[in-house]
Amino acid sequence: MVSPLPSRTLQGGAMIVGAMSIIGLIDNFVLIISEEAGLWQFHLVRSVIGCSVLLLFCRLTRRQVMPKNLRAVVLRSALITVSMMLYFGSLSVLPIAEAGAALFTSPIFILLYSVLLFRVRVGPVRIAAVALGFAGVLVVLRPDPGNLTIVAIFPLFAGMFYGLGQLITRHKCATEETAVLLLWFFLTLGVTGLTGSVILALLPVPESWFEAAPFFVQGWVAPSERFLFWTVIQAAGSLIAVTGLIRGYQIADPTLVAVFEFSFLFFAGIWGWILWRQQLDIFDILGILAIAGGGCLIAVRSNRTI
Repeated sequence: MVSPLPSRTLQGGAMIVGAMSIIGLIDNFVLIISEEAGLWQFHLVRSVIGCSVLLLFCRLTRRQVMPKNLRAVVLRSALITVSMMLYFGSLSVLPIAEAGAALFTSPIFILLYSVLLFRVRVGPVRIAAVALGFAGVLVVLRPDPGNLTIVAIFPLFAGMFYGLGQLITRHKCATEETAVLLLWFFLTLGVTGLTGSVILALLPVPESWFEAAPFFVQGWVAPSERFLFWTVIQAAGSLIAVTGLIRGYQIADPTLVAVFEFSFLFFAGIWGWILWRQQLDIFDILGILAIAGGGCLIAVRSNRTI
């Protein structure tokens, strides 16, 4: 009799790949949205849509909306919110594949945090994986001290915060309902978007800031039909994709299917080229492969002592 494990792993991996294909597509729409409004307004409207859907779902299924560990869930939501603000803020100036590659350094940071905070022991294989991943970051971003802008390294900081948020999820929020985690994340993102929109609308912003990161420092503007349409599409796609991710991790061993998340880098590159003719050179491709290779190696080895 054939073991059901390979089949479940394949099913879970297929759902994650499907989710990544959707995210790789819808994140490209941020380029359109950035022409109509600011980052903070985008996340506010997107979160209103997400919270409305999740609250309706919780009401229909009679699920609780309050978390079991409020402090941990709020901390997790805040960390991932910062990560998403930095990641999306970079999409208006960086090709999505490059921004995504830096964001996907999160497994490397998770390992580093585990060593520093939880005294996890690691061996030469995972140390080499960390070195490989960071080498890939340097190749992709190719930082030039003379021309380096803060926006160019936003995705790397996003990976740092995302990794810490995922670590909190594992160790402090493991028993929380998925819908509750999603709801509080969207709620935190929405409050952050509202706060940023109001502050930027009331306070003068230096012209140099607009030149460096117009999407990031734009305050509230009257929402256009184009903005609302693409924001709704982005929000709907996000909910569908996240549902697929959650289901994929539920039906298969997370340590086996986590590597499928790196398919995002492939889809992001393909959609970026199809929609915007964003082209990656050989160094970008090698760097992305190094980041993905390091992350995959860490994920595969995460349940071993090496």
